[in-house]
Amino acid sequence: MTDLATLAEKAGTTFILALFVDLNGKPCAKLVPVEAVQQLQTEGVGFAGYAVGSMGQEPKDPDLMVLPDPASFTPVPFIKEGLAIVHCDPHVGGKPWPFAPRVILKSMLARLQETQGLEAYVGAEVEYFLLRREADGTLVTADPGDNAARPCYDARGVTRMYEHLAAVSRAMNELGWGNYANDHEDGNGQFEQNFEYADALTTADRVVTLRYLISMLAEERGMVATFMPKPFSDRTGSGLHLHLSLWKDGESAFPDGDDTRGLGLSGTAYSFTAGILEHASALQAVLGPSVNSYKRTGAVATTSGASWAPSFPTYGGNDRTHFIRIPDHHRVELRGGDGSANPYLAIAATIGAGLDGIERDLDPGTVGGDNGTVRPPLPRTLIHAVEALEADPVVGAALDAASDGEHRVAAYFAEAKRAEFFAYHSRVTSWEIDHYLTAY
Repeated sequence: MTDLATLAEKAGTTFILALFVDLNGKPCAKLVPVEAVQQLQTEGVGFAGYAVGSMGQEPKDPDLMVLPDPASFTPVPFIKEGLAIVHCDPHVGGKPWPFAPRVILKSMLARLQETQGLEAYVGAEVEYFLLRREADGTLVTADPGDNAARPCYDARGVTRMYEHLAAVSRAMNELGWGNYANDHEDGNGQFEQNFEYADALTTADRVVTLRYLISMLAEERGMVATFMPKPFSDRTGSGLHLHLSLWKDGESAFPDGDDTRGLGLSGTAYSFTAGILEHASALQAVLGPSVNSYKRTGAVATTSGASWAPSFPTYGGNDRTHFIRIPDHHRVELRGGDGSANPYLAIAATIGAGLDGIERDLDPGTVGGDNGTVRPPLPRTLIHAVEALEADPVVGAALDAASDGEHRVAAYFAEAKRAEFFAYHSRVTSWEIDHYLTAY
């Protein structure tokens, strides 16, 4: 593998963002001059872990030393001339830090390879809104002409946002990601920009990078890009749909031309799907890890007529009403994730659930239905999802994939999300004032 210094020299890089994310998906970085690239590669760069956010540290703990993965080196001169990003793995005491999302995913992928000889490939659909902030702080649709009742795929809406969408598309293609479509989504001001699938770690890195690119390019044009799951109560929410497949010895393990259920999938694919369905409630704590997430999955309808978010853990063919859609025999699409999901954790937890299905040879049941038992609906709130996570040892083990037994990432994550829910719950809202102020 080419070292970081050589990559930086070839790209004309002058500064590198040594980047990683916390458990919430917050991108954290230090700006490293290329003159210090050798030090970055051999020693890493230090962070006060408690100051970062949700990283399993307290103020008294030693520094997180983040070490770059040269394979993730990404020049981004379209943001700033000479700038590049490299994704890093946090270490403490010379060992990978078990609370680091990228470390967790790498550990889960290693487990999949070691136990089943399988590799995971993932594609991701990144949805977001483009907004502007008014003088009084109000957020409005960035494009004032984007006010149709059903704006999805509107050619005029895409054209009015051409400069932004084209800039993001060119960036992805310059990086070799293979951007193949850019569209107006179902909500006013909502867009999606797609890139080709890749191995699971690469795709997770690219989701983090893409969110950064979209945010910075939108800011240059005076806009706010938000991946918040449900910024408007009457509009469709933003998902992070994951397209997953498993491969062995360079060939997909999913297709089977003799499949009697009619979807063209192998027994491995069905068992993988069954595992995800079996653990769907616990998975939602990771796929929809914010209070706002459950305004998306709980939505009955929107101004466009549909919410496009699953409420029940079902699976089916090319049908977007299911938790798992199977558009063809090469992949399954998990539709439970939203824009607040940390891609590393979302993929790691999903693989953990699917792997359990393979190991136990689970059956997903009839297409469009369940497995003969009544699967509960997806959690209605974040606190319900947290309780499901705490009761599910399989999803918990996936979050603890890099743990040495001393550090309990799943418990830490659950407690952090419980605190987040109750911080929200303790706030008096305008809804309460409207309903209760003079009601008694």
